[in-house]
Amino acid sequence: MRTPRTLAAALALAVVAGCGPAQSGPAGEGGDETTGTLRVWLFDEANRTPKEAVVNEAIAAFEAEHEGVDVDVQWVAVEGRADKFAGAFNDPSNAPDVAEFGNTDVASYVETGALADLTAELRSWEHGDDLLPSVLDTARVDGEVYGLPWFTGIRALYYRTDVFAELGLTPPATLDELAETARTIRAARPDLYGISVGGKYVYAMLPFLWAAGGELARQEGGRWTAAVTSEAAQRGVTAYTRLIQPDICPPEQCADLTGTQSVQAFAGGKAAMTIGGDFNRKAVEAGEAGGKYAVVPLPGFEPGAIAPAFAGGNLLGVFGASQRRGLAVEFVQLLGGPEYQRRMYEAMGNLPTLGSVQRGLVDQDPFLEPFVATLRSGTRFVPGTPAWSRIDAQGVLPTAVQRIATGEQRPEEALGVAAEQMNSAFGG
Repeated sequence: MRTPRTLAAALALAVVAGCGPAQSGPAGEGGDETTGTLRVWLFDEANRTPKEAVVNEAIAAFEAEHEGVDVDVQWVAVEGRADKFAGAFNDPSNAPDVAEFGNTDVASYVETGALADLTAELRSWEHGDDLLPSVLDTARVDGEVYGLPWFTGIRALYYRTDVFAELGLTPPATLDELAETARTIRAARPDLYGISVGGKYVYAMLPFLWAAGGELARQEGGRWTAAVTSEAAQRGVTAYTRLIQPDICPPEQCADLTGTQSVQAFAGGKAAMTIGGDFNRKAVEAGEAGGKYAVVPLPGFEPGAIAPAFAGGNLLGVFGASQRRGLAVEFVQLLGGPEYQRRMYEAMGNLPTLGSVQRGLVDQDPFLEPFVATLRSGTRFVPGTPAWSRIDAQGVLPTAVQRIATGEQRPEEALGVAAEQMNSAFGG
């Protein structure tokens, strides 16, 4: 085995929000050489060691099966990846063969023409039918698949079991009950937020919008149009903003909270509930709430319903300019296959995208059950267009939520402004 070389890359792009569409450049013509160096870009981590250990195992197995092949990994800083990827888009000779990227970046990356269409390869892959359809949809642009979903991230409702026991409460069965429960907690325990949510926590707001039957946007004839002014969308957003009120989570403290800050408030013992991801487990365990919490799916508006969650996550893709396309696809399928999805969960807590792996892990770790139940009930995603990066970067939805929560504007006004900004980005 050859130890992968590492590269500390200093780059300049924020994750999801804050990323503009990459520049278009020459796509480059690929090839199918069977020896040589396979270049791989993977995202760096605050603690890379566990991830790197799993990747090194996969590399050793791959190189053992492919004589004359070396796998060279470069570790790319997530928060600053723009320059690195833009350079690859504009100069195919500097592009990797394989790259990890966020699923909200897919549409803008596909627009450059740099990514290889993997639809046929994943359709014929022996584990292709095991990929969860809603997660696979996050890799699609115009019906074609441009990456293998490596892991996904799902949010659910965290709650303090000790506080609920103290007040004789049970987990809410609907979103209306969620607000009532949060209000009851705040009244009895004014030292706590009933639930910690934030005006800048878009991925906590979206399940409310979708649970009400709303949409972010609709596509007709290849053109996207904002849908946030519909009655259903307004109902969902309004239900969320009612949580950012003095009797639950005061706007002067919560209107500016991000998702990370909302979860930190819960982990630090300042809130009785929050909407957090499977990936927040370690942070919660390390905080004041550690050992005193449980998780259930975020309910919908009707009893028994689960609010659709945003399906976050990262993909493994292949650059079209790769001179070793066959090897690149094989490496993607190895690293994204059952064995290494399971090992990545054990190392990093990444929720697998293969149904069989998920089922096996739930049997071993019941903590995952509410997240898997949420995933299986149906997830949603942002519009599959490069324009979404601009909308996200401009903070269009957080601004609307904040204006509603603080009483600056009525829902129809704030969402009307948001719709105009979205349609401008869509090219309307």
